[in-house]
Amino acid sequence: MELIVREKLWELADAEYQKFSAALIPNISNVLGVRLPILRKLAKQMVQEDWRTYLKEVDGEYFEEIMLQGMLIEYAKIDVEEKLQHTALFVPKIDNWSVCDSFCTGLKFAKTNQETVWDFLQPYLKSEMEYEIRFGIVMLLNYFIDEIYIDRVFQVLDTIRHDGYYVKMAVAWALSICYVKLPTPTMAYLKRCSIDHFTYNKSLQKITESLRVDPETKNLIRSMKRK
Repeated sequence: MELIVREKLWELADAEYQKFSAALIPNISNVLGVRLPILRKLAKQMVQEDWRTYLKEVDGEYFEEIMLQGMLIEYAKIDVEEKLQHTALFVPKIDNWSVCDSFCTGLKFAKTNQETVWDFLQPYLKSEMEYEIRFGIVMLLNYFIDEIYIDRVFQVLDTIRHDGYYVKMAVAWALSICYVKLPTPTMAYLKRCSIDHFTYNKSLQKITESLRVDPETKNLIRSMKRK
């Protein structure tokens, strides 16, 4: 099955899109150039078949094969426990921001199973691996920025100490979403937080880039920049 799917991906590859996509993800060199809507269509077809066997067989030689695995987990109609089992096997395969963020966006079951997923995420948020931590943070910003979880989200973000660029940018992204959704507690957090200067200033930058923040507030946010 793995070889059949790989041949299909070769057929679907677009040379021009390969150049565009590869340029957006500079740390990988295994992009075939299959557009995401086409990958999603393929995943929806495969999930009607023996997708579990494919997940066991595939080695993930190509970017699209890894992305496809994540989509199968997303589309599979299975219970939360099995969904998390497959997620746990998939996360170590994440080696770039694109697979990470796309996978997280697809795990919408997290919103209706918050407490279970929150507990599941904790080891990743304490990991030493850059993309495991980013996975945890991107899951937080997608599914846990609400009045119930916001204080816990701040506590987690304030304890992350990792020099990886994609970790720092995920924290900054998360804090910008926090501010847009819950400005008052986020402003209070920003005034007391202990995150590093780079991440803090990137957080402010991302807040000012939001179309949902008014000009006066953006000027205030800019004035908070650390020297």
